[in-house]
Amino acid sequence: MTNSDPVSWLMIEPGWKVVDSQGQEVGSVDEVAGDSSDDIFNGLSISTSLLGKPRYLPSEQVGTITEGHVHLKLTKDQVEHLGEFEEPATTAEILPEQAGAVRRAESAVEAPTHSHPEGLNFLTRVAHALRRLRR
Repeated sequence: MTNSDPVSWLMIEPGWKVVDSQGQEVGSVDEVAGDSSDDIFNGLSISTSLLGKPRYLPSEQVGTITEGHVHLKLTKDQVEHLGEFEEPATTAEILPEQAGAVRRAESAVEAPTHSHPEGLNFLTRVAHALRRLRR
């Protein structure tokens, strides 16, 4: 497999480079949001700077995914205007109020999210940035 062969969203790892539609690096992956058991890709949390808050990138704005790189359909300017990343709601959290406790518990098991238990801290972001510079 060459570096430009497309890969599945399930392969994306924290620290991968995020590249805008013109090929300019705009940040790195913090987290992947989705349901790996049903192959549902919701989006990404991306860091655009060491001190800035992660931004949420919906899956619809992701173009090609290659080993180590996520290519976006957005320009750098559009990426800078993305909203702040918030932990996605699980299925159990968005069920109607009248759903019973058993159904809520089943939903939490049926639809786990493909993400990391906590966002990346500052030192981890620095480590990812240094690793990207060495490539």
